[in-house]
Amino acid sequence: MDITKLERIKLLLLDVDGVLTDGSIIYDDKGKEIKSFNVKDGLGIRMLLNSGINVGIVTGRSSKALHHRCKNLGISMVFDGVRDKASTLDMILRRTQLLANEVAFAGDDLLDLPILKKVGLSIAVADAHEIVRNNVDMITLAKGGDGAVREICEHILKAQGLWEDILMRFM
Repeated sequence: MDITKLERIKLLLLDVDGVLTDGSIIYDDKGKEIKSFNVKDGLGIRMLLNSGINVGIVTGRSSKALHHRCKNLGISMVFDGVRDKASTLDMILRRTQLLANEVAFAGDDLLDLPILKKVGLSIAVADAHEIVRNNVDMITLAKGGDGAVREICEHILKAQGLWEDILMRFM
């Protein structure tokens, strides 16, 4: 892994199903969708946000559960129901005035390949599709929904020299 790619990151974009969750989609008897999110991933996201590194969501599916989780974490950049993630990245770059090499994206499946090829740091979770894993800069040790996002956040914070200050807040 090229540490300079981690050092440049100003925005972490995340897929949801298979990255922030384990990919399971659960419906109750009334057809309401339920998602399970990892609390450790949530703390990682908050640490990034508190350190001045923005976090956003780019996902193909829409769900109220996702919007509730993002509101809880303070993620305001949410693009759901997206069919073309690469075009959404172009729009995000225009809005934020960031360069592609200042953006990381974490994905897990074939639909993520176009955006993964355009960002400065492409990341796959451990249980991502093999083709995705073979086409990224970094693969997490943790599976999607099981601490992979926390792992990514810590890598970024450590590369940017922010980790020790964060640890001191908890000591």
